[in-house]
Amino acid sequence: MATILLLVCSNVFMTMAWYGHLKYPTSNLWKAVLISWLIASVEYCFQVPANRIGLNGGFTIGQLKTIQEIITLVVFVVFAFLYFGEKFTWNYWAGFVCIALAGFFIFYYK
Repeated sequence: MATILLLVCSNVFMTMAWYGHLKYPTSNLWKAVLISWLIASVEYCFQVPANRIGLNGGFTIGQLKTIQEIITLVVFVVFAFLYFGEKFTWNYWAGFVCIALAGFFIFYYK
């Protein structure tokens, strides 16, 4: 459970670093890069322990990556909806279902 919580925290920071600056397209690029790097450095403080704990806790590296990608999508959907007011259409959801199926197959056989 610690792995999942740390990965959620990690992805919140990374999503902010990668996409938050897009709401301010007229700001200087160097400022966006600097602020994004500062936010991303906090992200690593969660990501690295999450992977270490997860690997020692019985997850494979492939499973850790799959968990991270699924969490990334969930965090991104919430972020895009709340921060940008993005509307998600059926094709987005269909794509997310396919990724969720990939996660199922990664964990189905251990």
